[in-house]
Amino acid sequence: MGDPSRVGEARRHAAEMSARLGFDATQCGRLAVAVNELGNNLVRHAHGGRLLLAAREVDGSLAIELMSIDDGPGMANLQACMQDGYSTAGSAGQGLGAVSRLADDFDVHTQVGIGSLILARFYRDRDAAGKPRRLIGGFAVGAICLAAPGEQVSGDGWGVAVHDHRADAVVVDGLGHGPDAADAATAALTVFDPKHGASPGQYVERAHVALRGTRGAAIGAYRIDGGSQRIRFAGAGNILGRVISGIGDRTLVSQNGTAGIQMRSVQEQEMDWPAHALVILHSDGIQSRWQFDDATVLQRDPAIVAAFVLWKFSRGRDDATVVVIRRAEI
Repeated sequence: MGDPSRVGEARRHAAEMSARLGFDATQCGRLAVAVNELGNNLVRHAHGGRLLLAAREVDGSLAIELMSIDDGPGMANLQACMQDGYSTAGSAGQGLGAVSRLADDFDVHTQVGIGSLILARFYRDRDAAGKPRRLIGGFAVGAICLAAPGEQVSGDGWGVAVHDHRADAVVVDGLGHGPDAADAATAALTVFDPKHGASPGQYVERAHVALRGTRGAAIGAYRIDGGSQRIRFAGAGNILGRVISGIGDRTLVSQNGTAGIQMRSVQEQEMDWPAHALVILHSDGIQSRWQFDDATVLQRDPAIVAAFVLWKFSRGRDDATVVVIRRAEI
């Protein structure tokens, strides 16, 4: 985002989105200020960066997420950068401190010489005390879903449902990209209804039927159980999962096939979900082999982790989706 006019464009888009989704005037104003501040930071400091804006709903909790991805120099002293009046570009220096106060959730990951990721999340619904209704009991969820370069819609899709101390998650990648791939992803997500008790394998079979007549899709379905500390999963095609902690890294591999076209009898698999481990799911718009060069990112908000994986490991030529799930801090 090197063009200052793009900041105003992003701010207007945020205003339209938040009003359409039922955010009140105060919340719309807070979001607009955050877009302005983070956008101007990219213009002033980034060597190349992006400002992502998306609405997401998980377990009845509707939020708008603002993510700044900065290929700039990083912040050598994050604490100083958060203070009002601090600036390295001759500006008023109000940006990060203001955004942290305006947002309901705020998090930063920065590496000197590499760049920075900044998350600001705004929830629509508030309780009687004015506090945000997060409503994702036992789990923290973050996701990034981007269309292929030159496309207006993504052929990927994702969904997470939380209930009974477990999270059911699905990632779908319609074959190819563009509107037809998006139609396939939508068909698969339409039958994602885990509250009726469908297991991951049963969902994949149901999606296989729903996808007939479309170009088909790769699918990964996962049940992450906080009670049994186990993960059950099933899938067809090249959706990948990783279970990563500071001391372990295991891969969740789907079977060959394409839902809606040709698929063998679905086989569910199961593995342990270690304490403190993140579950990271992604489509093949992300490289299949990747490693964190800075494990401190694992401690950040799941949306920051998802953005980091996309930032560093995207293939750059296809739709790309990353979903990250961890146990919520009590």
